[in-house]
Amino acid sequence: MQQTLENFLRALRAADIRVSPAEAIDAHRTVDVVGYGQRQLLKDALCVTLAKTADEVGRYEECFELFFSRDEFRDGGEGEEIGAGTEGLSEAETEMLAEQALAQMVMEGDGEGLAREMDRAASEVGVTNIQSFIQRGNFARRILDEMGLRDLERLIAELNRQGEEAAEDLAERLEAGRRMLLDEARQYVERQFELYARNAGQNLRQEFLAETRLSAVEQRDFDVMHRLVKRLAKRLATRYSRRRRRSRRGHLDVRRTLRRSMAHEGIPFETVWKQTKIERPKIVVLCDVSRSVAAAARFLLLFLYSLNEVIAQLHAFAFSDRLIDVSDIMETEDVETAIPAVLEEIGFRSTDYGQALVDFCELHLDRLDRRTTVIVLGDGRSNFTDPRLDLMRTLHDRTKAVIWLNPEPEGFWGLGDSEMHRYRRFCHVARTCNTIQHLEDVIDDVLKSYMRG
Repeated sequence: MQQTLENFLRALRAADIRVSPAEAIDAHRTVDVVGYGQRQLLKDALCVTLAKTADEVGRYEECFELFFSRDEFRDGGEGEEIGAGTEGLSEAETEMLAEQALAQMVMEGDGEGLAREMDRAASEVGVTNIQSFIQRGNFARRILDEMGLRDLERLIAELNRQGEEAAEDLAERLEAGRRMLLDEARQYVERQFELYARNAGQNLRQEFLAETRLSAVEQRDFDVMHRLVKRLAKRLATRYSRRRRRSRRGHLDVRRTLRRSMAHEGIPFETVWKQTKIERPKIVVLCDVSRSVAAAARFLLLFLYSLNEVIAQLHAFAFSDRLIDVSDIMETEDVETAIPAVLEEIGFRSTDYGQALVDFCELHLDRLDRRTTVIVLGDGRSNFTDPRLDLMRTLHDRTKAVIWLNPEPEGFWGLGDSEMHRYRRFCHVARTCNTIQHLEDVIDDVLKSYMRG
């Protein structure tokens, strides 16, 4: 029964329900208390233990019903004659069936026995490791071979070779049972696929989208991208919040602890901890939301919107031919409505980087200090207007770092109306950033710099 619970936890993880090792231990303790005797009690108790959100509760209930359903062999197969028993068979035929456990259960219509045997065989062949829809036939055959299907097929062939009417009748009934076994095995494997691999295609799609250029993401993939961005942001938030909690005490200073223990005959009564002051980051984001980079701006804003647990102060600005403060919109509006509202107000216009820098420095320059990281998202194409490099130098000199994320390949920088080569001199980091994976790497580096001091 322990293996049953372990498989259920695997199915929950495949359904995108996070189950930590500690929660798995709690689940085992819960089962020890409530047992498997009352289905609803078991379902509710494990739900309280494992599901953390309303969305996870829905997925948990679906997974529970699918995992603990046992519909195989309930209808007795293809008609009554399969399970009609061994009455009327000759002594030789009865002995032949007695040597074949699978054939005996088929003839007796032992649905419970066949179901138990299928569970055992499935465990032996590792059906829970199924990954692809095309593996169903292979796993179904392997399960049946483990149950003894090859012996059953040889028995059917031997009965047909005898040429006797009674033997042929028995062979026909066993052949019907064989077809029933094939159908039941396919249904069983399909259920295992739904439990353990149904999200494999979705995960593959997410991996593909993580490497897809943001400007190339189609409208139909926006919901998937939003979930992917939030997941990446939450992973970073969890990673760095854990480090902050650890830093409150620090790491053991072995040298100073041993020195103090000399006064107590080497017994470390007084421990000394190394503590590092960790600043919570302040981030200012300047997003070009002109037509050429609007898609990338959407996902950068979404990503930073999800990092509130880590970022103490996040100020977001959007610009095209002018610059506006969108921090209030991002804080008060739902993210799914805030970003389109920003794009509607200021997006899809010709870009003037010089005017955007003027607007920022005149109205918001006091937001910058030596703890602030400025992130600029844009292609640096200013339509041949004055780039105001003097103001870019001001940003560089007043902040901890200026990071420029350009959705264009580096080979395009400086071509046409691009001012990237001139702006690059005043950036601590300037790199191509046109995928979700690039965004995660950049924000990870920013947060690491604050962890180091």
